[in-house]
Amino acid sequence: MPYRNKSVSRRRLLQAGSATLLGIAVPRIVLAGAQREETLSDDVASIMRNAVNNANPPRLIFSSPSEASRWLNAMSGRLALHIPDDYARKRLLTNIQYESMRAGLDTQVILGLIEVESRFRQYAISGVGARGLMQVMPFWVKQIGRPEHNLFDIRTNLRYGCTILRYYRNRENGNMVRALARYNGSLGRSTYSNAVINAWQRHWQWA
Repeated sequence: MPYRNKSVSRRRLLQAGSATLLGIAVPRIVLAGAQREETLSDDVASIMRNAVNNANPPRLIFSSPSEASRWLNAMSGRLALHIPDDYARKRLLTNIQYESMRAGLDTQVILGLIEVESRFRQYAISGVGARGLMQVMPFWVKQIGRPEHNLFDIRTNLRYGCTILRYYRNRENGNMVRALARYNGSLGRSTYSNAVINAWQRHWQWA
């Protein structure tokens, strides 16, 4: 059944994080990092494998078509700074909203994460080899995917990125600040998490 895409409240998102660090502008250069390769349990690997290998046509998931249209038009206007083409923006936004909702994540936070990670560049590559919109490390393809999976493909990259972040959130018992830091490979430091939260709050909040 369709359900509403809700913004995460500051209190719920931060939980054990420090609210005093929100809103700090962070230079891009200090955010470099990468997910850490680790051994997954058979159960966890199976769940993640199913998530990345079962793809359905993307669609907007909202309580009504009018709400979906309102969200898409609003987010498309904000995304124009990064992607000039209207069709490309709306196609990307539909994929982001679908994959984030499919993973049980807040779409607006994912938009903040993508802004920080790649500035919405489909073919971005980091200094440590992370790829695509959500800067996914290639080792994940070996662990939970298939050899033919292309991390520069929009849908594939989003599916991997959202699946990985959900896994980290589960590992951190719902603490998104720690999950974001783990996603960046910087657990124990708050710089990256604060940058994502700052991008979400400044550019992507949705009532």
